[in-house]
Amino acid sequence: MPRINLLPWRDELRKQRRNQFYVALGGAAVAAALLLVLAYFAFDNVIDHQRDRNRLLQSEIKALDKRIEEILDLEDKKERLLARMRIIEQLQRSRPGIVHVFDELVKVLPDGVYLTEVKQTGRRLEIRGFAESNTRVSALMRNIDRSEWLADPDLEVVEVKAGRGEVPGRASEFVVFARQVAPGGMEEEEAE
Repeated sequence: MPRINLLPWRDELRKQRRNQFYVALGGAAVAAALLLVLAYFAFDNVIDHQRDRNRLLQSEIKALDKRIEEILDLEDKKERLLARMRIIEQLQRSRPGIVHVFDELVKVLPDGVYLTEVKQTGRRLEIRGFAESNTRVSALMRNIDRSEWLADPDLEVVEVKAGRGEVPGRASEFVVFARQVAPGGMEEEEAE
């Protein structure tokens, strides 16, 4: 006798395949979720590592900025100290010069000429005084022109006024400008 299978084997096969599909789909979803979680943690780890590196770089940059400020401050202090040293050296070199100028003023001063004020601005001298006559002022200018330490006399003003002190009667009040020089090339050394 023939055997007939009346069980719905096709429906069961479909159910079984559907269940296998859902299990595979669930496994794939779990695997994808697991893969996403792993990728998230991996990228998060990379990003945290980069943030740490950035923080380290920022702190090093701040430290270097402070060092640069200190270096610039030290360079500024150095320049100020060097400027002071140059001024002190210049004053040291010019110290004997003013002694020579006063000594030379005594030598070039003719009789009958009296100085009331001597003012120096840089190398320029302003000599004020009064004389018994205009010829004495001319003699002063000639003496300045022949001097080793003074040069380029320039008469600014000569006024005849009433005498005072050592010069009774009428006196010539004058203002003469001169330039301080150093004999024989010392001026170039001082300028350097």
